[in-house]
Amino acid sequence: MDVNGTVAEGFEPVREAFAANFTLLGERGAAVAVYRDGHRVVDLWAGAKDVDGTAGTAPWEPGTAQIVRSATKGVAAAALLLLHQRGELDLDAPVGAYWPEYKAAGKEHTLVRHLLAHRAGVPVLDRPLTPAEAADPDLGAAAVAAQAPVWEPGTGHGYHAQTYSWLTGELIRRITGRPVGAWIADEIAGPVGADLWLGLPESEHARVGRVGPAAAPEAVGGLKTRPKRAVAEAYADPESLTRRAFAAITPLPDENDAAYRAAALPASNGIATADGLARFYASLIGEVDGGTRLFSPETRELARAERSAGPDRVLVVGTRFGLGYMLHGAASPLLSPGSFGHPGRGGALAFADPETGIAFGYVTNGFRKSVTADPRAQALVRAVRTALG
Repeated sequence: MDVNGTVAEGFEPVREAFAANFTLLGERGAAVAVYRDGHRVVDLWAGAKDVDGTAGTAPWEPGTAQIVRSATKGVAAAALLLLHQRGELDLDAPVGAYWPEYKAAGKEHTLVRHLLAHRAGVPVLDRPLTPAEAADPDLGAAAVAAQAPVWEPGTGHGYHAQTYSWLTGELIRRITGRPVGAWIADEIAGPVGADLWLGLPESEHARVGRVGPAAAPEAVGGLKTRPKRAVAEAYADPESLTRRAFAAITPLPDENDAAYRAAALPASNGIATADGLARFYASLIGEVDGGTRLFSPETRELARAERSAGPDRVLVVGTRFGLGYMLHGAASPLLSPGSFGHPGRGGALAFADPETGIAFGYVTNGFRKSVTADPRAQALVRAVRTALG
């Protein structure tokens, strides 16, 4: 496998791990980027642009982007935290103060911080939305506003896999008066110079590769890659919170469909390059290339302060969340205990680590069944840790 791109001196282990993902772990097409103290030290890509070759055999190029699924959640969280940083949003206010319709069905005491920390109690919809309905922000917002919580908001946590789209997107829209995708383009991606989109413009369609399932080896490094029995059973049971949370959009959308990519679903359909994700996270912990910085030190600490921890009512395993960000833990290993970021189900990963100044972005066109700890991404994280000594 020909690996393209560059690594700074000392980061050669990342190149070696990236190449090994293709030869040992079945990678088809991918990219990884790493920033340190706001400057890029790793920029690698290899393989095919499209996972299945349906659109041809074009190679992955420097600007190739892919859908990153739940890694989008970290960008949506940044939007809300920036509104708080600017004094436009009170994290301790009831959601209903900004969105009166949300007070329905026993949710009047839900706080903004509950939405960000997956404590809102509405990870499911009693009537799932079709892909076309899900793409309509009015319909999505109305559905979660009418939904009764499955636990008392604030008393426990469970991953809001799909409903996070309308919870965050509508709150941003109510406060700013602008569609969430447009706000992110103007206030985050544009100022940072990051190639990431929520609602892909038609002008960028040609850059985006086709994604799809990728077969996983039975074991990696001697560790079984199959999920634990309790987790597998939760995903198989149509009545479980796990299955219902991911099925809030039914049937699952075609992620290669242009209409789906043009929609703005902050939980699941952001599109980015690896460099775009890494550059975005670099801007949360410092200046990028000596220029733009999004988060103040105070906001950065808000983002990564633990707000939820322990058994996750949806994912079944133990998870840790700050305000909108997954934190380092057994279910989602990042670089160190101080890291914060978000994986995308089946592959993508992006995070920042303030103590080392590292910002990391990985995207792939081949999705696996893993939700939070894909072996390919984890191999790259370990390589970064090795490079740092």
